[in-house]
Amino acid sequence: MISIIIPSFNNLEYLSLCIDSLQKNSHYKNEILIHINEGSDGTIEFIKEKKLKFTHSPINDGLCIGCNKISKLSSFKYILYAHDDMYFLPKWDLFLIEEAKLLKTNKFYLSSIMINGDPKLNGHLNLNAGDTVANFNEKYLLQNYKNLKHDDFQGSTWAPHLIHKDLWDEVGGFSEEFSPGMGSDPDLNMKLWKAGVRIFKCLSKSRVYHFGSITIHKNQKSFFKKNQGSTANKIFLLKWGCSIKFFKKHYLKSHFMHNENLNEPKKNLIFYIDLIKDKFLYYYYKIFSSVKL
Repeated sequence: MISIIIPSFNNLEYLSLCIDSLQKNSHYKNEILIHINEGSDGTIEFIKEKKLKFTHSPINDGLCIGCNKISKLSSFKYILYAHDDMYFLPKWDLFLIEEAKLLKTNKFYLSSIMINGDPKLNGHLNLNAGDTVANFNEKYLLQNYKNLKHDDFQGSTWAPHLIHKDLWDEVGGFSEEFSPGMGSDPDLNMKLWKAGVRIFKCLSKSRVYHFGSITIHKNQKSFFKKNQGSTANKIFLLKWGCSIKFFKKHYLKSHFMHNENLNEPKKNLIFYIDLIKDKFLYYYYKIFSSVKL
């Protein structure tokens, strides 16, 4: 069914909860594949006890390298990338698989909608069932998550996302120039767009509870020191000739209600104004930025 790839960096409490939710709440017998960065908190021993497949880096390789490594162990035709601080809600996978079967093509990018657990975050769905493992109220979440309303929408929440393994292999997974990871999701979307994908859809029925990138925030200095958001934007712009914001706005039409598959963007006045701004930055970065591809 689905090969679920999860990179983790010394985040055992959340990873344990994530795996527990996958084993309890999945409709299908999926495989869980973990890439362990460092694992000095007992993660390696825990994953061995669980008898799950894993790869390991003695240093923090980040999510791009980690996901690419562990994806090579996948044995199913669908690959789903997830964070280790997500709680998967009942039948999350059933809705994704049903949608994939209806599409009758391997060229798609589907994602589950995230319910934010941090009340300070503005997300598509918000329900405060706890912002840490310590105060997580699983019973409250399971009793109330279905009451949250949202339409399917264009674009993506980035993770968790489902793509066909053939497509993942075709585009080479995550681009490692974005290591340790920030900016790698929109880059993957652009590679998929170039490969002919026009179905980028978030399914509101498929849901996960998200604690708010605990690993990233907890390890901000060490996890993303090399590649903060501004650097990721520069890399994306230099690679593709447009910004992440431009790509999401004009190509993915992110967060608009999903009515049909995407087409080439409308090249109107707003399109060209935004593009000129990006081209100015592109040449500025080419000349003055220390970031080089």
